[in-house]
Amino acid sequence: MAKEFINPPTVHRGGTYSHAVKVGNTIYVSGQVGRGPDGNVVSGGFAAQAERAFENLRLVLEAAGATTNDVVKLNTFLTDMANKPTYNEVRSRYFTASVPPSSTLLEISGLADPLYMIEVEAVAVVE
Repeated sequence: MAKEFINPPTVHRGGTYSHAVKVGNTIYVSGQVGRGPDGNVVSGGFAAQAERAFENLRLVLEAAGATTNDVVKLNTFLTDMANKPTYNEVRSRYFTASVPPSSTLLEISGLADPLYMIEVEAVAVVE
């Protein structure tokens, strides 16, 4: 089965990875963080990073022919669980379907860049 590598110009450059790989009707989205299209970490603290991470996720899914309603599995990594209420509020704006995806939320000691506070990755299936 052919693989399609998704790297939309509306999201920062991935560098050594693809933002998503589509195989058949399944889309595997790499971890999205609070980086703007210019490649810089957004300012404004956790809320701004969470918004940007979910917006990047939405843009990558869109480029692959999907929406957040097609997500079947969401994995989220926070560097501070005290941000969970803000995370839940931002997430609720992107996942509005009556049946939300299966999800994992973990607090970890750090991400690839010490400025990152959140990373979200997903698996989506399109009909």
